[in-house]
Amino acid sequence: MVGHGRLMRRAGAFVSLAAALGLAGCSSFNFLGKKDLPPDEPADRLYNEGLYYLNAEKKPKDAVKKFEEVDRQHPYSEWGRKALLMSAYSHYESGDYEESISAAKRYIALHPGSPDAAYAQYLIAASYYDQIPDISRDQERTEKALATLQEVVNKYPDSEYANSAKQKMEVARDQLAGKEMDIGRWYLNRKDYTGAINRFKVVVTKFQTTRHVEEALERLTEAYMALGIVEEAQTAAAVLGHNFPDSSWYKDAYKLVKSGGVEPSEDQGSWISRAFKKVGLARN
Repeated sequence: MVGHGRLMRRAGAFVSLAAALGLAGCSSFNFLGKKDLPPDEPADRLYNEGLYYLNAEKKPKDAVKKFEEVDRQHPYSEWGRKALLMSAYSHYESGDYEESISAAKRYIALHPGSPDAAYAQYLIAASYYDQIPDISRDQERTEKALATLQEVVNKYPDSEYANSAKQKMEVARDQLAGKEMDIGRWYLNRKDYTGAINRFKVVVTKFQTTRHVEEALERLTEAYMALGIVEEAQTAAAVLGHNFPDSSWYKDAYKLVKSGGVEPSEDQGSWISRAFKKVGLARN
């Protein structure tokens, strides 16, 4: 995972520094001065044990327990801050995504100016991203992944996590486009052409950079021809041919409009034409 190696190096360096300074925990006394509670364990020992479980033993659930003890016993220390982030990562490694999200959000709320806040935000996004389901299921997690990945890019554009977030965003966008295509085909097969057009329109306007846009334009050609809205069908085919001249989907769209006695021809006032011009200007 991007950034994990750097995080672990910093975690290890923190342990070394603490050992050199001889940091230790504090004991608990009641108001009479008698020790009636077990003493807090030294923060450095708990933290180091957490790293051992995480790295050497490959037991992230056990690591979580140690890091959470650091946070509980030494909440306002530098140890506590580091442990909270490591707890979020250990939860992520365990596949306990909701717990990872919760811990990472708490880290950001408590330490928004920390150098590791970008990593905490990335952990939130990665936790949603790793839960992206197949296109046959509800895509709420995909939408959350896309939104939180965008936050990484917006809030921490110069961080080492921004490029990875952008790559993951493309996968998430492709997934959402695939869902729209799946529903659109369902409508098309049932001859609900208006319902199909509405779904394919989402792909063309919102997910134009995904691999699904070629098929979406061909399906729009098909649906508009079926409704007798020939000019829009011609425009869909023309835009498809202009942007993807070697596409097999363009060959199908071309044959379709030709079978209706017309040629692909772009109407500059069509929403299809405007959608592609808008994205083209944004790219420039």
